[in-house]
Amino acid sequence: MGKKKRAAVAEPPEVRSWSIGDPGLAEIFGFPVTAAGVSVSELAAFGLTAFWRAVAIISGTVAGLPLKSYRTLEDGTKQRVSTFLDDPGRMTPLGPTPFEWVELVLVHLLVHGNAYLLHHYNGGGAIIGLQPLHPSAVKVSVEDDGTKLFTVTLANGQRQEFTPLDITHIPGMGVDGVTGLSPVAVLRQALGTALAGDQAAARMFGNGLLLGGLITPKEPLEKEDAEALLASLKAKMVGVRNAGDLAFLNTDLEFKQWTSTAEDGQFIESREFMISEVARITGVPKVLLAEDGASTWGSGIAELNRGFAKYTLMGLTSRIEARLSRLLSRPTFCEFDYAGLLQGTPEVELAMLIDQVAAGLLSPDEARRIRNLPPLPAPAPAEETP
Repeated sequence: MGKKKRAAVAEPPEVRSWSIGDPGLAEIFGFPVTAAGVSVSELAAFGLTAFWRAVAIISGTVAGLPLKSYRTLEDGTKQRVSTFLDDPGRMTPLGPTPFEWVELVLVHLLVHGNAYLLHHYNGGGAIIGLQPLHPSAVKVSVEDDGTKLFTVTLANGQRQEFTPLDITHIPGMGVDGVTGLSPVAVLRQALGTALAGDQAAARMFGNGLLLGGLITPKEPLEKEDAEALLASLKAKMVGVRNAGDLAFLNTDLEFKQWTSTAEDGQFIESREFMISEVARITGVPKVLLAEDGASTWGSGIAELNRGFAKYTLMGLTSRIEARLSRLLSRPTFCEFDYAGLLQGTPEVELAMLIDQVAAGLLSPDEARRIRNLPPLPAPAPAEETP
Protein backbone atom coordinates (compact mmCIF):
# COMPACT_ATOMS: atom_id res chain seq x y z
CA MET A 1 0.00 0.00 0.00
CA GLY A 2 1.24 3.51 -0.70
CA LYS A 3 1.76 5.82 2.27
CA LYS A 4 -0.01 9.12 2.55
CA LYS A 5 2.17 12.08 1.61
CA ARG A 6 -0.24 14.94 2.19
CA ALA A 7 -3.79 15.25 3.42
CA ALA A 8 -6.62 15.15 0.94
CA VAL A 9 -8.35 18.45 0.25
CA ALA A 10 -11.48 19.22 2.21
CA GLU A 11 -13.59 20.11 -0.83
CA PRO A 12 -14.01 17.78 -3.82
CA PRO A 13 -11.76 19.17 -6.59
CA GLU A 14 -14.26 18.20 -9.29
CA VAL A 15 -16.72 20.85 -7.99
CA ARG A 16 -15.99 24.09 -9.87
CA SER A 17 -17.42 27.58 -9.94
CA TRP A 18 -17.49 27.65 -13.75
CA SER A 19 -19.21 25.47 -16.33
CA ILE A 20 -17.26 23.82 -19.13
CA GLY A 21 -20.45 23.95 -21.18
CA ASP A 22 -20.55 27.77 -21.27
CA PRO A 23 -20.21 28.78 -24.96
CA GLY A 24 -18.61 32.07 -23.90
CA LEU A 25 -15.72 30.17 -22.35
CA ALA A 26 -15.22 27.79 -25.28
CA GLU A 27 -12.09 29.45 -26.61
CA ILE A 28 -10.60 30.00 -23.13
CA PHE A 29 -10.91 26.36 -22.09
CA GLY A 30 -9.64 24.79 -25.27
CA PHE A 31 -12.76 24.40 -27.42
CA PRO A 32 -11.88 26.28 -30.66
CA VAL A 33 -14.49 26.92 -33.29
CA THR A 34 -14.47 24.22 -35.99
CA ALA A 35 -14.63 24.68 -39.75
CA ALA A 36 -18.38 24.04 -39.49
CA GLY A 37 -18.70 27.20 -37.39
CA VAL A 38 -19.48 25.59 -34.02
CA SER A 39 -17.37 24.92 -30.93
CA VAL A 40 -17.25 21.38 -29.55
CA SER A 41 -17.18 21.16 -25.77
CA GLU A 42 -17.94 18.24 -23.47
CA LEU A 43 -21.62 19.12 -23.08
CA ALA A 44 -21.98 20.13 -26.74
CA ALA A 45 -20.72 16.70 -27.84
CA PHE A 46 -23.28 15.07 -25.55
CA GLY A 47 -25.93 17.02 -27.46
CA LEU A 48 -25.43 14.54 -30.31
CA THR A 49 -27.82 11.66 -29.67
CA ALA A 50 -25.48 9.11 -31.27
CA PHE A 51 -22.49 10.27 -29.19
CA TRP A 52 -24.55 10.31 -25.99
CA ARG A 53 -25.81 6.80 -26.66
CA ALA A 54 -22.36 5.47 -27.57
CA VAL A 55 -20.78 6.82 -24.37
CA ALA A 56 -23.74 5.58 -22.31
CA ILE A 57 -23.47 2.09 -23.82
CA ILE A 58 -19.74 1.73 -23.18
CA SER A 59 -19.70 3.26 -19.70
CA GLY A 60 -22.90 1.52 -18.60
CA THR A 61 -21.83 -1.87 -19.93
CA VAL A 62 -18.44 -1.76 -18.23
CA ALA A 63 -20.00 -0.43 -15.01
CA GLY A 64 -22.28 -3.46 -15.04
CA LEU A 65 -19.29 -5.83 -15.01
CA PRO A 66 -18.20 -6.88 -11.50
CA LEU A 67 -14.79 -5.44 -10.57
CA LYS A 68 -13.21 -8.24 -8.54
CA SER A 69 -9.92 -8.53 -6.66
CA TYR A 70 -7.90 -11.75 -6.63
CA ARG A 71 -4.74 -13.13 -5.06
CA THR A 72 -2.50 -15.42 -7.07
CA LEU A 73 -1.79 -18.64 -5.16
CA GLU A 74 1.38 -20.72 -5.28
CA ASP A 75 -0.18 -23.29 -7.61
CA GLY A 76 -0.94 -20.54 -10.16
CA THR A 77 -4.68 -20.35 -9.49
CA LYS A 78 -6.39 -17.22 -8.22
CA GLN A 79 -8.47 -16.72 -5.10
CA ARG A 80 -11.13 -14.03 -4.66
CA VAL A 81 -10.24 -11.52 -1.91
CA SER A 82 -11.87 -8.38 -0.54
CA THR A 83 -10.22 -4.97 -1.10
CA PHE A 84 -11.28 -1.33 -1.08
CA LEU A 85 -11.98 -1.68 -4.83
CA ASP A 86 -15.15 -3.62 -3.95
CA ASP A 87 -16.65 -0.17 -3.27
CA PRO A 88 -14.03 2.49 -4.14
CA GLY A 89 -16.44 5.41 -3.64
CA ARG A 90 -17.47 4.49 -0.12
CA MET A 91 -14.95 6.83 1.57
CA THR A 92 -17.78 9.36 2.11
CA PRO A 93 -21.44 8.70 3.03
CA LEU A 94 -22.64 10.35 -0.18
CA GLY A 95 -19.94 8.82 -2.38
CA PRO A 96 -20.81 7.11 -5.67
CA THR A 97 -21.94 3.50 -5.78
CA PRO A 98 -19.60 0.99 -7.47
CA PHE A 99 -21.67 1.25 -10.67
CA GLU A 100 -21.64 5.07 -10.64
CA TRP A 101 -17.91 5.14 -9.87
CA VAL A 102 -16.91 2.92 -12.80
CA GLU A 103 -19.36 4.69 -15.11
CA LEU A 104 -17.85 8.10 -14.27
CA VAL A 105 -14.30 6.87 -14.81
CA LEU A 106 -15.30 5.52 -18.24
CA VAL A 107 -17.03 8.78 -19.21
CA HIS A 108 -13.88 10.73 -18.34
CA LEU A 109 -11.78 8.36 -20.45
CA LEU A 110 -14.16 8.39 -23.42
CA VAL A 111 -14.68 12.16 -23.50
CA HIS A 112 -11.40 13.59 -22.16
CA GLY A 113 -8.98 10.72 -22.69
CA ASN A 114 -7.88 10.81 -19.03
CA ALA A 115 -9.21 9.79 -15.63
CA TYR A 116 -7.81 11.16 -12.35
CA LEU A 117 -8.51 9.47 -9.01
CA LEU A 118 -7.70 11.25 -5.74
CA HIS A 119 -6.55 8.87 -2.98
CA HIS A 120 -8.33 8.80 0.37
CA TYR A 121 -6.39 7.24 3.29
CA ASN A 122 -7.27 5.93 6.72
CA GLY A 123 -5.33 6.67 9.87
CA GLY A 124 -2.93 3.82 9.14
CA GLY A 125 -1.92 5.23 5.76
CA ALA A 126 -3.84 2.65 3.69
CA ILE A 127 -5.96 3.69 0.73
CA ILE A 128 -9.68 3.32 1.51
CA GLY A 129 -11.21 5.03 -1.53
CA LEU A 130 -10.64 6.86 -4.81
CA GLN A 131 -12.41 10.09 -5.74
CA PRO A 132 -12.75 10.83 -9.48
CA LEU A 133 -11.67 14.37 -10.41
CA HIS A 134 -12.98 16.14 -13.47
CA PRO A 135 -10.17 16.15 -16.07
CA SER A 136 -10.77 19.84 -16.83
CA ALA A 137 -9.70 20.66 -13.27
CA VAL A 138 -6.37 18.79 -13.51
CA LYS A 139 -3.18 19.87 -15.29
CA VAL A 140 -0.28 17.42 -15.66
CA SER A 141 3.39 18.37 -15.80
CA VAL A 142 6.57 16.28 -15.67
CA GLU A 143 9.49 16.96 -13.32
CA ASP A 144 13.13 16.64 -14.38
CA ASP A 145 13.30 13.16 -12.83
CA GLY A 146 10.26 12.04 -14.87
CA THR A 147 7.79 12.26 -11.97
CA LYS A 148 4.31 13.51 -12.83
CA LEU A 149 2.98 16.52 -10.96
CA PHE A 150 -0.77 17.18 -10.87
CA THR A 151 -2.07 20.72 -10.40
CA VAL A 152 -5.73 20.66 -9.34
CA THR A 153 -7.97 23.73 -9.50
CA LEU A 154 -10.21 23.78 -6.43
CA ALA A 155 -13.75 25.12 -6.15
CA ASN A 156 -12.52 28.37 -4.60
CA GLY A 157 -10.19 29.01 -7.55
CA GLN A 158 -7.03 28.09 -5.68
CA ARG A 159 -4.62 25.50 -7.02
CA GLN A 160 -2.99 22.63 -5.18
CA GLU A 161 -0.24 20.30 -6.33
CA PHE A 162 -0.31 16.52 -5.94
CA THR A 163 2.07 13.68 -6.77
CA PRO A 164 1.37 10.09 -7.94
CA LEU A 165 1.17 9.18 -4.22
CA ASP A 166 -1.96 11.33 -4.07
CA ILE A 167 -3.54 10.78 -7.49
CA THR A 168 -3.81 7.75 -9.74
CA HIS A 169 -3.81 8.80 -13.39
CA ILE A 170 -5.42 6.51 -15.99
CA PRO A 171 -4.47 7.89 -19.41
CA GLY A 172 -6.17 6.89 -22.62
CA MET A 173 -4.42 6.51 -25.96
CA GLY A 174 -1.77 9.20 -26.29
CA VAL A 175 1.42 10.16 -28.10
CA ASP A 176 3.68 11.58 -25.39
CA GLY A 177 3.40 8.99 -22.62
CA VAL A 178 2.14 11.65 -20.21
CA THR A 179 -1.55 12.24 -20.92
CA GLY A 180 -4.14 10.68 -23.19
CA LEU A 181 -5.65 12.38 -26.20
CA SER A 182 -9.16 13.75 -25.79
CA PRO A 183 -11.42 12.23 -28.48
CA VAL A 184 -13.66 15.31 -28.32
CA ALA A 185 -10.68 17.63 -28.92
CA VAL A 186 -8.90 15.54 -31.57
CA LEU A 187 -12.06 14.69 -33.49
CA ARG A 188 -13.80 18.02 -33.00
CA GLN A 189 -14.08 18.62 -36.77
CA ALA A 190 -16.14 15.46 -37.27
CA LEU A 191 -18.25 16.12 -34.17
CA GLY A 192 -18.57 19.78 -35.13
CA THR A 193 -19.96 18.82 -38.53
CA ALA A 194 -22.56 16.65 -36.81
CA LEU A 195 -23.46 19.46 -34.41
CA ALA A 196 -23.79 21.88 -37.31
CA GLY A 197 -26.12 19.38 -39.02
CA ASP A 198 -28.31 19.22 -35.92
CA GLN A 199 -28.45 23.01 -35.72
CA ALA A 200 -29.26 23.28 -39.42
CA ALA A 201 -32.06 20.72 -39.00
CA ALA A 202 -33.50 22.65 -36.06
CA ARG A 203 -33.46 25.89 -38.05
CA MET A 204 -34.94 24.19 -41.10
CA PHE A 205 -37.84 22.70 -39.15
CA GLY A 206 -38.30 25.89 -37.12
CA ASN A 207 -38.59 27.95 -40.32
CA GLY A 208 -41.62 26.02 -41.53
CA LEU A 209 -40.40 23.16 -43.73
CA LEU A 210 -42.96 20.82 -42.14
CA LEU A 211 -45.89 22.28 -44.08
CA GLY A 212 -48.43 19.80 -45.38
CA GLY A 213 -49.10 21.88 -48.49
CA LEU A 214 -49.78 25.28 -50.01
CA ILE A 215 -53.26 26.68 -50.78
CA THR A 216 -53.46 29.39 -53.44
CA PRO A 217 -56.73 31.24 -54.28
CA LYS A 218 -57.47 32.03 -57.90
CA GLU A 219 -58.30 35.60 -56.93
CA PRO A 220 -56.26 37.65 -54.40
CA LEU A 221 -57.86 37.87 -50.92
CA GLU A 222 -57.55 40.40 -48.15
CA LYS A 223 -55.61 39.29 -45.08
CA GLU A 224 -58.75 38.95 -42.93
CA ASP A 225 -60.55 36.95 -45.62
CA ALA A 226 -57.52 34.66 -46.10
CA GLU A 227 -57.29 33.97 -42.36
CA ALA A 228 -61.01 33.24 -42.16
CA LEU A 229 -60.78 30.91 -45.17
CA LEU A 230 -57.83 29.03 -43.63
CA ALA A 231 -59.68 28.63 -40.33
CA SER A 232 -62.71 27.30 -42.22
CA LEU A 233 -60.56 24.80 -44.13
CA LYS A 234 -58.95 23.52 -40.93
CA ALA A 235 -62.33 23.15 -39.26
CA LYS A 236 -63.72 21.16 -42.19
CA MET A 237 -60.73 19.11 -43.30
CA VAL A 238 -58.31 18.60 -40.39
CA GLY A 239 -58.74 16.00 -37.67
CA VAL A 240 -60.05 12.47 -37.26
CA ARG A 241 -63.67 13.60 -37.01
CA ASN A 242 -63.51 14.94 -40.59
CA ALA A 243 -62.12 11.73 -42.09
CA GLY A 244 -64.21 10.72 -45.10
CA ASP A 245 -66.47 13.76 -44.75
CA LEU A 246 -67.38 16.24 -47.49
CA ALA A 247 -66.27 19.86 -47.51
CA PHE A 248 -68.06 22.71 -49.33
CA LEU A 249 -66.13 25.77 -50.43
CA ASN A 250 -67.45 28.74 -52.40
CA THR A 251 -63.96 29.90 -53.35
CA ASP A 252 -61.82 28.57 -56.17
CA LEU A 253 -58.60 27.29 -54.60
CA GLU A 254 -55.50 25.45 -55.79
CA PHE A 255 -53.73 23.00 -53.43
CA LYS A 256 -50.12 21.93 -53.84
CA GLN A 257 -48.73 19.24 -51.56
CA TRP A 258 -45.40 20.04 -49.91
CA THR A 259 -42.82 17.32 -50.54
CA SER A 260 -39.16 17.04 -49.60
CA THR A 261 -36.69 17.64 -52.42
CA ALA A 262 -33.71 15.58 -53.46
CA GLU A 263 -31.53 18.11 -51.64
CA ASP A 264 -33.52 17.45 -48.44
CA GLY A 265 -32.93 13.72 -48.88
CA GLN A 266 -29.20 14.27 -49.23
CA PHE A 267 -29.28 16.36 -46.06
CA ILE A 268 -30.94 13.48 -44.20
CA GLU A 269 -28.35 11.07 -45.58
CA SER A 270 -25.53 13.31 -44.38
CA ARG A 271 -26.97 13.26 -40.87
CA GLU A 272 -27.26 9.46 -40.97
CA PHE A 273 -23.64 9.31 -42.06
CA MET A 274 -22.69 11.01 -38.79
CA ILE A 275 -23.98 7.95 -36.91
CA SER A 276 -21.34 5.97 -38.76
CA GLU A 277 -18.76 8.59 -37.75
CA VAL A 278 -19.68 8.27 -34.07
CA ALA A 279 -19.57 4.47 -34.39
CA ARG A 280 -16.04 4.72 -35.80
CA ILE A 281 -14.95 7.16 -33.10
CA THR A 282 -16.27 5.15 -30.15
CA GLY A 283 -16.12 1.59 -31.48
CA VAL A 284 -19.82 0.96 -30.78
CA PRO A 285 -21.59 -1.20 -33.42
CA LYS A 286 -24.08 0.79 -35.46
CA VAL A 287 -26.92 -1.57 -34.58
CA LEU A 288 -26.57 -0.48 -30.94
CA LEU A 289 -26.97 3.13 -32.08
CA ALA A 290 -30.33 2.30 -33.69
CA GLU A 291 -28.97 2.50 -37.23
CA ASP A 292 -31.57 0.94 -39.53
CA GLY A 293 -30.22 -1.88 -41.66
CA ALA A 294 -26.93 -2.11 -39.76
CA SER A 295 -27.66 -5.55 -38.35
CA THR A 296 -30.39 -7.63 -36.78
CA TRP A 297 -31.06 -8.88 -33.26
CA GLY A 298 -31.14 -12.51 -34.35
CA SER A 299 -28.60 -15.20 -33.60
CA GLY A 300 -25.78 -12.83 -34.57
CA ILE A 301 -26.20 -10.68 -31.46
CA ALA A 302 -24.04 -13.07 -29.41
CA GLU A 303 -21.16 -12.70 -31.87
CA LEU A 304 -21.71 -8.95 -31.94
CA ASN A 305 -21.38 -8.84 -28.13
CA ARG A 306 -18.14 -10.80 -28.28
CA GLY A 307 -16.68 -8.53 -30.92
CA PHE A 308 -17.79 -5.42 -29.04
CA ALA A 309 -16.22 -6.72 -25.82
CA LYS A 310 -12.97 -7.79 -27.53
CA TYR A 311 -12.30 -4.81 -29.76
CA THR A 312 -13.82 -1.95 -27.74
CA LEU A 313 -14.41 -2.73 -24.07
CA MET A 314 -11.33 -4.80 -23.20
CA GLY A 315 -8.94 -2.07 -24.29
CA LEU A 316 -10.58 0.30 -21.81
CA THR A 317 -10.96 -2.15 -18.95
CA SER A 318 -7.35 -3.35 -19.30
CA ARG A 319 -6.14 0.23 -18.78
CA ILE A 320 -8.19 0.55 -15.61
CA GLU A 321 -7.20 -2.89 -14.29
CA ALA A 322 -3.48 -2.24 -14.75
CA ARG A 323 -3.53 1.09 -12.91
CA LEU A 324 -5.76 -0.02 -10.05
CA SER A 325 -3.80 -3.23 -9.53
CA ARG A 326 -0.73 -1.11 -8.75
CA LEU A 327 -2.58 0.18 -5.68
CA LEU A 328 -2.91 -3.35 -4.28
CA SER A 329 -0.21 -5.33 -2.52
CA ARG A 330 1.27 -8.08 -4.68
CA PRO A 331 0.26 -10.73 -5.58
CA THR A 332 -3.22 -9.14 -5.37
CA PHE A 333 -4.72 -7.72 -8.56
CA CYS A 334 -8.12 -6.69 -9.92
CA GLU A 335 -10.01 -7.44 -13.11
CA PHE A 336 -13.45 -7.03 -14.61
CA ASP A 337 -15.53 -10.20 -14.88
CA TYR A 338 -16.89 -10.58 -18.43
CA ALA A 339 -18.63 -13.90 -17.75
CA GLY A 340 -22.12 -12.42 -17.53
CA LEU A 341 -21.69 -10.34 -20.69
CA LEU A 342 -20.30 -13.12 -22.86
CA GLN A 343 -22.40 -16.03 -21.64
CA GLY A 344 -24.65 -17.74 -24.15
CA THR A 345 -28.23 -18.90 -23.85
CA PRO A 346 -29.17 -21.07 -20.82
CA GLU A 347 -29.29 -24.11 -23.07
CA VAL A 348 -25.77 -23.49 -24.43
CA GLU A 349 -24.36 -22.79 -20.95
CA LEU A 350 -25.89 -25.97 -19.55
CA ALA A 351 -24.53 -28.08 -22.40
CA MET A 352 -21.04 -26.63 -21.82
CA LEU A 353 -21.18 -27.49 -18.11
CA ILE A 354 -22.23 -31.04 -18.90
CA ASP A 355 -19.34 -31.41 -21.35
CA GLN A 356 -16.86 -29.97 -18.82
CA VAL A 357 -18.04 -32.37 -16.12
CA ALA A 358 -17.80 -35.30 -18.55
CA ALA A 359 -14.26 -34.23 -19.48
CA GLY A 360 -13.22 -34.02 -15.85
CA LEU A 361 -12.63 -30.25 -15.96
CA LEU A 362 -15.33 -29.63 -13.33
CA SER A 363 -16.82 -31.74 -10.59
CA PRO A 364 -20.63 -32.06 -10.42
CA ASP A 365 -20.70 -29.84 -7.33
CA GLU A 366 -18.57 -27.17 -9.03
CA ALA A 367 -20.92 -27.19 -12.00
CA ARG A 368 -23.93 -26.92 -9.67
CA ARG A 369 -22.30 -23.97 -7.88
CA ILE A 370 -21.98 -22.16 -11.19
CA ARG A 371 -25.71 -22.68 -11.71
CA ASN A 372 -26.33 -21.39 -8.16
CA LEU A 373 -27.47 -24.82 -6.96
CA PRO A 374 -26.55 -26.54 -3.67
CA PRO A 375 -24.13 -29.51 -3.67
CA LEU A 376 -25.50 -32.96 -4.25
CA PRO A 377 -26.50 -34.76 -1.04
CA ALA A 378 -23.89 -37.14 0.32
CA PRO A 379 -24.59 -40.78 -0.65
CA ALA A 380 -26.02 -42.96 2.11
CA PRO A 381 -23.50 -45.38 3.64
CA ALA A 382 -23.76 -48.90 2.28
CA GLU A 383 -25.23 -51.48 4.70
CA GLU A 384 -22.89 -54.25 5.83
CA THR A 385 -23.76 -57.79 4.80
CA PRO A 386 -24.17 -60.10 7.88
